[in-house]
Order: sequence, then structure tokens, then C-alpha cells
Amino acid sequence: MEAKGGVSNASFWVLANNSNSQINIHIPYGGVYPKLAKREHTKNLPIVLEACLEQAKLEKKEKPIDAIAVTYGPGLEMCLWEGIIFAQELAKKWNAPVIPVNHMEGHIFSVFGRNNGKFKIPKIEFPILSLLVSGGHTQLVLTKKRMQY
Repeated sequence: MEAKGGVSNASFWVLANNSNSQINIHIPYGGVYPKLAKREHTKNLPIVLEACLEQAKLEKKEKPIDAIAVTYGPGLEMCLWEGIIFAQELAKKWNAPVIPVNHMEGHIFSVFGRNNGKFKIPKIEFPILSLLVSGGHTQLVLTKKRMQY
């Protein structure tokens, strides 16, 4: 992702978008089986990173990024730790800061990414009410002002 602007006028461009679904592994259990999810995170994070760096044409750069954002919660703790440890290792390797990101907050702001990978957070009139539905995290969130829920 490439970004410019500040808190009140941020713009972002998605340079790569890859994922690795685990749904077929968890179907027999009727939901996410935490130990399997953790194992799959460990196995797939390097693969997804490599695909993203290649798609963004950054794979040959010694330091391809300026910062690393990582989900710190809410979610399955053992899976979150896999991502946090992976991010911390990359941060050391690339000498980059790690920025903790709230999983549910990401869902709130994801609605602004509707223009060919360009995210522009508009001037929002507060308060806003968001319905978040993400796995085990279903909630109504009242945002009285930016970053205050």
C-alpha cells in the first residue's frame, strides 16, 4: 500500500492484494479450528508476502517497505500472535516500525476502498454507526469522533 496525506485527508493505493483461504480446512469442524488456523498462518504468511512483493514489483528491493501494519486484535490469540511475530521479524529485517491495527476498525474503514484499489477517507460527519459482521465479532459501533468508539 502506498499512502499520502494526514489523519483528516488520507489517501491510500493498494499495490498488491493476495490472500490464502483456509475455509476448506475448517469445514469439517463447523467453524475455525484454532490450532489448524495457527498452523496455516505459519505456513502461508511467507507465501502471501512473497506474492504481494512480486505483484507490487518490490521483491528485489532490500527494504521494500517503510512500515508494517499488523492486526493485534480482536481475534484468535494464537493466530494473532503468528502475525505479530511475523511482522516483528520483518520489522527487524527491514528496519521498519510496526503499527498495530484493530481488526474491527479495519472493517469500518474498508468501505472507502471502492475506486480501483484507491482508498480515500472523506470528511466524515460524526457520529456514525457501523454494523460489523466478521466471524465471531458481530457488533454495532458508535463512533462519536474519529478514532473514538
